[in-house]
Amino acid sequence: MNNQPAPSSIVFLLTSLSFAGAEVQVVNLASELRRRHWKVRVVSMLPPEALADKLEEQGIEYVSLNMRRGVADPRVLFRLARLLRGWRPQVLHCHMVHANLLGRLVRLLVSVPVVVSTAHSINEGGWLRERLYRFTDSLASITTNISQAAVDRYVEVGAVPRGRIRFIPNGLDLETFRSNPELRQEMRRKLQLLEPFIWLAVGRFDEAKDYPTMLQAFARTAGEQPAVLLLVGGDGLEEKMMPLVQRLGLESRVRFLGVRDDIQLLMKGADGYLMSSAWEGMPMVLLEAAATGLPIVTTDVGGNREVVEDEVSGFVVAPGDPDELARAIRRMMELPEKERHMMGEAGRRRVEQRFGLQAVVDQWEALYAEFGG
Repeated sequence: MNNQPAPSSIVFLLTSLSFAGAEVQVVNLASELRRRHWKVRVVSMLPPEALADKLEEQGIEYVSLNMRRGVADPRVLFRLARLLRGWRPQVLHCHMVHANLLGRLVRLLVSVPVVVSTAHSINEGGWLRERLYRFTDSLASITTNISQAAVDRYVEVGAVPRGRIRFIPNGLDLETFRSNPELRQEMRRKLQLLEPFIWLAVGRFDEAKDYPTMLQAFARTAGEQPAVLLLVGGDGLEEKMMPLVQRLGLESRVRFLGVRDDIQLLMKGADGYLMSSAWEGMPMVLLEAAATGLPIVTTDVGGNREVVEDEVSGFVVAPGDPDELARAIRRMMELPEKERHMMGEAGRRRVEQRFGLQAVVDQWEALYAEFGG
């Protein structure tokens, strides 16, 4: 007779699978819990765009509910309920606003001991979504957000009552993101990058990323030092930003690389990381850049200041101000290489101390256990 306890069972529910911060974080969490002998499944509301192969490599079952983007389909609630009845997970951990709301509503149809709603931004789409969060709050065991600044705002606007929301940060596999001089030179040769300073920015085209401010700021510095800005992302990033690039005369200084699955290698080849977001939660890509040892210029939104220590591991500036962002870009490029290296090392230490994946998953396991998972 086998007296070994059954492994803990968890289902991650998210809106989509793509090369974006929240989705990458879910794959990281799922993989680490699988290594800790949890029974892990992942459900996406939309068909996958990426990362499904990563789950399969880890032996993690993946299911898509096959919704169509922008089309509300109430039948998906019953599809999810049928899956959960069959799987009987102890924890349903939902990520991003649509999945958070769906995961709460499905509790009206099927019993799940623990339902966790994780928001990944300081702003998930305006007052209506915030009211929906408040209206359905009792259906969640607990809500979390990935930065303390976002937690404070959700309480302030009434989306979640105080005491019903926690801060748990994103976690990062630190061994994946680490500086490597040999790979740095290899990547620069592969991309035929001869300029002495390479900026990198990663993120799909989205209003929150505020690429116009980034490009305007970069244009203010383009004639001063040889530098190239690499832009990595999809959702029409090149199509929508190329007209501005041409108006600013940056065709030889900005390169669009599209959607990539080798971000860690691109970071190893860069000299600095640039972010111009108008709002954020706690960007995974910012953690990745810091872990790689890149000095960072970023805007002071969401949890960015929790990742980047101003004047220590980078420069933190006000959002929406191309002149201030340009000054920070200029300052970074004018620093001696040794000082930029020291900034990068400081950023790496900060990530090691606060955002290592192992420590973050320890927090998640403690939270699940607290609510009965």
